[in-house]
Amino acid sequence: MNKDLITIKNLLIIRGKKEVLRVKKLSVQRGEVLAVVGPNGAGKSTLLLTLARLLEPNAGQMLFNGTPAQNTSDTVYRRKIALVMQDPLLFDLSVYKNVALGLEFRGASKSEIQEKVPLWLKRLGVADLAERRAKRLSGGEAQRVSLARALVLEPELLLLDESFSALDPPTRATLLDDLKPLLKNSKTTTLFVTHDLHEARKLATRMAVIVKNSLRQIGYADEIFNAPVDEDVAHFLGKD
Repeated sequence: MNKDLITIKNLLIIRGKKEVLRVKKLSVQRGEVLAVVGPNGAGKSTLLLTLARLLEPNAGQMLFNGTPAQNTSDTVYRRKIALVMQDPLLFDLSVYKNVALGLEFRGASKSEIQEKVPLWLKRLGVADLAERRAKRLSGGEAQRVSLARALVLEPELLLLDESFSALDPPTRATLLDDLKPLLKNSKTTTLFVTHDLHEARKLATRMAVIVKNSLRQIGYADEIFNAPVDEDVAHFLGKD
């Protein structure tokens, strides 16, 4: 089995005649947590939306499981991934129902839903909120439910777009502490976008640094902090 779940080569994204992202080469290894970091507007979310097939590349190649992603229909591809945004975007239903919806859409049996939903509610620490309506949740609770809704699908790739940035520091820290072992134990390949370097170092296996709409460096956090590849990366890391 290929160790890389995602392989990107010579990716170019243009929006409104402006080049918004260029990635010469990027691999996301199976089971790893990759943090995509960089200043606001650098192109981080553009990469995530491209991986979610919500943006079409202007050039380049993206392989998923060694197969060109464009050879797979949007519907089939999106069944392999789960996306969690900064805003949880929950339906005005119970917590249990919100987490069950994705499984229902995919035709899961009643017994499978009854097995998996309580399991992931417990893993995310919201089992006692199963019957509470989503609009009555705090920000941290809502994001835990959103993560449970994504992870219950057992995605091959989990995409997180600034998913913790709206939370207060103590809530964010607790959620990261709980999420890290969950991702490791479930071996969920994860790419998450953040501008928070502390958050990236806490959760990620490796980091990819995007500055000025270009992927500049990828590697383990200590490697990048100890040897920034150029002045722009050093400046972002606060090393200049």
